[in-house]
Formats: sequence, structure tokens, C-alpha cells
Amino acid sequence: MRAALRLQFGRTRWALRVSEAAPRPRCVGPGSAPSPRCWSCGGALSGVDAVPHFCPRCRALQPPESRPDLFRLMECDRSFRLDAQRLQRRFRSLQRALHPDRFGRRPAEQRYSEQHSSLVNKAYQTLLHPLSRGLYLLELSGVEPAQETDSDADSEFLMEIMEINEKLAEPKNDEVLGEIETLIKDRQEELTEEVTAAFERDDLQEAKKLLAKMKYFANLEDKLKNKKIPS
Repeated sequence: MRAALRLQFGRTRWALRVSEAAPRPRCVGPGSAPSPRCWSCGGALSGVDAVPHFCPRCRALQPPESRPDLFRLMECDRSFRLDAQRLQRRFRSLQRALHPDRFGRRPAEQRYSEQHSSLVNKAYQTLLHPLSRGLYLLELSGVEPAQETDSDADSEFLMEIMEINEKLAEPKNDEVLGEIETLIKDRQEELTEEVTAAFERDDLQEAKKLLAKMKYFANLEDKLKNKKIPS
């Protein structure tokens, strides 16, 4: 009996040693994806934080992401308050690094550089202007922008817009156009300050309403520019 128990105990210990020594399968959670690989050399791209990505192994330019974070791309904080000079420096740096002429003998990378360049231009224009920057921040937060059919604007504001539109519809008068240009600029600056405050206190609904007002003045600005074009 004791011999049988010793034999059984020995088998159990041997089985435990074998199971501990055997390689354990990697646990892959639901939805997890394998690390991205370089299209050129197959090297792993995990841990590469630079945007756009260059392979750390062969330095090949990688294709752009389908929906990149434009703030991260331009090395800016995700905030409505933005350092325009820093944004411009980053823009110029990327323009130089991604110019298609640098990849003339590498067709695949030249194609990727053109895609990256287009994306960088879009990012720069989006983040440079307060209206598009604010709308993009709303998008990142999952907030739908106000539509033209929304009637959240107060009657006094709508009356102001109507009056400016009526003046723009009158025969061209340089003095009047100058006054309208100053008014639009002042109102845009005021709204930009209000939107900044709304985002900084995380009041996204208020930011949404203010950005809708900024849209009205952006449309007026376009009408003013067209009015000033010599006929």
C-alpha cells in the first residue's frame, strides 16, 4: 500500500515538473491585434512613437494611419488653446522630411510621402483656424456639431447677422465694407475667447453653440471677400 502511494506521489511530482517546464501559450485577449510590421523588412513597429512612422530597422517610410489624431501628428496638446508658432514649425519640419523628391528612387515610399504630405496639410489647416480646430475637438469628444437647421441662436444674434447680410447685398461701398470687415474681425475674436473658456471648463455644449455662431461669421467673411473682388 505504501509502495503504491509512493509511486502515485512520484508520478504527480513528475507531471507538475513537466507542466512547469513546458512553454505556456501566449494569452491573446479578445480584439487584440498583432504588432504592426514594416512593409519593407518585416520588422516590428511596436513602440515607435514618431509620427509619421519610419521603420527603426530599415528606415523605410510607413503608410499613414487611416484616422490619425491630428493633434498628435502636429505635436500639439489636445486643446483649443494652441501655440501657432509651434504648429508652424512642426508643419515646416514635416514638409521637409516628407517631400516626395526625397523618395524619388523608392516608388512605394514616394506614394506614402504624398499621402503623408496631404494629411499634414489637412492637419495644419484644421488646427490653425479656431473654427475648424473647435469642430475637430468636438468630433474627438463624440459631440455632433450644430446644424444649420438648429435654432439655438438667440433672436438678437440672428438679427445682427441679418443686418450685416443686408449691408453686403447693397451696392459696393468701400467705406461700408471696411466697417463690416472690422466688425466681423472683432466678433470673431470675442467668440474665440468665449470658445476657449468653454473648452477649458469642459462645457462642450456651450462650445458647440458658440462654434455655431462662429460659422455664421465665417460665412459672412467669405461673402465679404467675394464682395471685395474687383468686378
